[in-house]
Amino acid sequence: MIRNVIFDMGGVLIDWNPAAIVARLGRNRDDSALLLREVFGGMEWVSMDHGIMTQQEGYERICRRLPEQLHEDARCCVFDWWKESLSPIPGMAELIREIRVLGYDIYLLSNATSTLHQFFDRIPGSECFDGKLVSADVRLLKPQHEIFELLFETFSLRPEECFFIDDNAANIDGAFAVGMPGAVFFRDFARLRRELRAAGVSVKEQT
Repeated sequence: MIRNVIFDMGGVLIDWNPAAIVARLGRNRDDSALLLREVFGGMEWVSMDHGIMTQQEGYERICRRLPEQLHEDARCCVFDWWKESLSPIPGMAELIREIRVLGYDIYLLSNATSTLHQFFDRIPGSECFDGKLVSADVRLLKPQHEIFELLFETFSLRPEECFFIDDNAANIDGAFAVGMPGAVFFRDFARLRRELRAAGVSVKEQT
């Protein structure tokens, strides 16, 4: 029986769109492409999410590959992207609140830097969460089996009693590998509700 629903953040609770973050900076096409590649496409971003590199270290390394006039833009991307680009996915807060009213516990499992703690309360539906596990805090990343196992240990959960929602199929595969069912979120709420209902979570059908 499912007792807990676990949510990813980027691509599930909020629209994670690095291109839109860069576009807000108002740079020309070449500078925007450079920022997108070097800030979000470099190994530093993954290392910061992994918690093996601080944001300051990541920022400094990224700046070595950028012209000086783009350093402040890179800083905005690394440290402050959420202040202007936090876009909740429409409909998700309503689903989360419905699940909460039905009596399920709700948790977050996200590959993200510790900055998440600064803005999580701004995400609609965040008040329903019983706990969150952030990759940078524990130096583990989805889909490593260890991060799922740490989630279960931290919140005293049984994997078979959890249902995991993520926009990355590899992460759902990782969850299945440790005994936790789940579904890939394709921005299709009717499909997600069907998958939740099939797992025994009695949300309403969406027509």
